[in-house]
Formats: sequence, structure tokens, C-alpha cells
Amino acid sequence: MAYEIPVTQARAELADLINRVVYGGERVVVTRHGKPLVALVSAADLERLEESEEPADEQVVSSVSTLRALSSPAAERQRFGITAEHRGPEAR
Repeated sequence: MAYEIPVTQARAELADLINRVVYGGERVVVTRHGKPLVALVSAADLERLEESEEPADEQVVSSVSTLRALSSPAAERQRFGITAEHRGPEAR
């Protein structure tokens, strides 16, 4: 679980927060108005997070490659109930 701290207090205690993260193994979430703003994590945690992102990128590529072909623009307009179409000045 992460330790939460308001941004105003984090400014004043930055050196202590860094020590908590590096030496205490904690994760610190800096908040503004009670909402998470940023997180302080160790370099080792960041490296693990970045390594875990790589397979997700591969999953996206494989998912996109399985999409069906688009139907004609007229069929798409009918499918979504679009009755009007904007044509720019070059179409006149």
C-alpha cells in the first residue's frame, strides 16, 4: 500500500520522501485536493513497471490485426443512423 501526502506537504518533505522510497521500499502518492497526482517509486520499481509494459504493447498489435474490414461509408452511415454528411469547401 502507498503512503499518500498532499503536494504542499510533499514539497516541504521531499528529501524525507525520497529516503522513504529508496531505503524504506515505500511508494508515495502525492495528492492535490485528495486526488492522486503523481507517485514516487524506486528506480527498481520503475524498471519492473517498464518491463511489464512490453507484453501489453504486443497484445494491442495482435488485437488490432484481428479487426474486421470496414464496410462502405454509406453502410456505416446507415448503421449509425447518420442522415447528413458534412462536405468541406473542396467538395463543392
